[in-house]
Amino acid sequence: MNGQLQMIDYLVFGFYFIVVAGYGYWIYQRKRSKEASTTDFFLAEGSLTWWAIGASLIASNISAEQFIGMSGSGYKMGLAIASYEWMAAATLLIVAIFFLPVYLKNKIYTMPQFLEKRYNSTVSMVMAVFWLLLYIVVNLMSILYLGAMAVKSISDMSIVAIMALMSVFAIAITVGGMKVIGYTDVIQVLVLIIGGVAATYIGLETVAAKFGTSGVMNGLSTVRAQADDHFHMVFDRSNPNYIDLPGLSVLIGGMWIANLNYWGCNQYITQRALGADLKTARSGLLFAAFLKLFMPLIVVLPGIIAFVLHQQGDFQQTMLDSNGKEDVNKAYSNILSLLPEGLKGLSFAALTAAIVASLAGKANSISTIFTLDIYKKAINPNADERQLVWLGRVTVVVAMILAFILALLFGEQLMGEGKQGFQYIQEYTGFVSPGIFAMFILGFFWKGTTSNGALFATIGGFVFSVFLKFLPGMMDLSGLASIGFSVPVTKKDDAGLEYIIYEIPFLDRMLIVFTLCVIGMWIISKLELKGRKNPKGLEVDSSMFKISGGFLAGTLIVAGVLIALYGMFW
Repeated sequence: MNGQLQMIDYLVFGFYFIVVAGYGYWIYQRKRSKEASTTDFFLAEGSLTWWAIGASLIASNISAEQFIGMSGSGYKMGLAIASYEWMAAATLLIVAIFFLPVYLKNKIYTMPQFLEKRYNSTVSMVMAVFWLLLYIVVNLMSILYLGAMAVKSISDMSIVAIMALMSVFAIAITVGGMKVIGYTDVIQVLVLIIGGVAATYIGLETVAAKFGTSGVMNGLSTVRAQADDHFHMVFDRSNPNYIDLPGLSVLIGGMWIANLNYWGCNQYITQRALGADLKTARSGLLFAAFLKLFMPLIVVLPGIIAFVLHQQGDFQQTMLDSNGKEDVNKAYSNILSLLPEGLKGLSFAALTAAIVASLAGKANSISTIFTLDIYKKAINPNADERQLVWLGRVTVVVAMILAFILALLFGEQLMGEGKQGFQYIQEYTGFVSPGIFAMFILGFFWKGTTSNGALFATIGGFVFSVFLKFLPGMMDLSGLASIGFSVPVTKKDDAGLEYIIYEIPFLDRMLIVFTLCVIGMWIISKLELKGRKNPKGLEVDSSMFKISGGFLAGTLIVAGVLIALYGMFW
């Protein structure tokens, strides 16, 4: 079957583009009278419904790194990689119950604003600049490049043309403001789910036919039987993928640091809920948690299906990179190649929807931070609403151009063929997330935390992470293997000869660094205050964390499903 897109596929995609662009323009026209309002442009204050918030969260989160990177990890290590999705469902509930009330009660709408209110302007400005660079240099660039690689695998277009078109599409959505992003994301998520389910459905049907049966359930049973080792959620130390997902750390260790930092301390994500009231915001996060439970069906299972088919002789050439080596990141595009004409165009639209929604959300966050937290505070404090909204739109365009240039210059070198994109992004984000999360969590719930303690966590967390990453190259850590702190990893030297080095799994490193940051913050804050009260503490009381009966019922359902899933696939 031809893996490339045909004319009907491009027509289906064109129809999708027209619907999304037209709907976004209609939303923009309805709110045009408020276009000079910064709260409306950056936050869509009071106008996003719970289902729009939840859909926008998922649309902004699911991108090429999931469809391509997570499917590739599913091919290599199996269902265990789904912990990033399923643990995120639990994390969203924690953020809804404990984090959102603190933000909304204290009228906090951006992450640098929280840092200024809780600590001081120095901490806020340092982190604003840091986030700006991180979002452009790492996030926008990686989404754009990985997305272009994914689209190129099923189309005849060049990477440059794909990146240019996706950038223009994202800009067209983003300059309309957060409300346009939020409501167009509802369509994006719908297309994403339909297209993703279609790819999984056809993949399972193909497996069933390959083994002489028919039907999706027979296909699923066959996949389970043929790749039983790919259906374990918690690895033991003998598993070759333990370095990526170190056993119980996915349940009680560093996975929590990664998820809580991403979903609770990230402008890109929390911005969707900060413009709503607490009830609406919580309902949106609960809806997103339910959606998260289903995501592995469309971003992990296709990778396992590709593995089974490859073991049966399929995809022998198309799973290879340009050097003739197996490239796990080609798993998802190989599953898409099974789809008939027309349906392939729908899945192509789903993949593009995921990429563009993430680009638009990230660009809006970049615009918000630069305009409100840098320009308004440090460059032109007297700027009026209209000027700020205009600058916000210009910032979106500039950020996308910079990401486009960076992707052209460095994309191949950093994220080219053969690299596990999803795991790569997770590990290197983990260099900064433990310190940032320590700074936020103590800032929320311990009034004694000082600004110097926060700076220690920010800078010290990064230093600790780098030190632990390169420690195995400076000393032998094999002695730590007996107590579970290091695992053997096979490497190759410049001559191609293999050798073994003992490394600390990056999720375990994150937990260690987070613990060191918390201890350091506690010591510094205690020494600095010397028994005095800290005047910068936030307004927090237990009544803020009460939840409604409906939210409690939804939480119990999500928790029950998660317990059942981990019990079934332990």
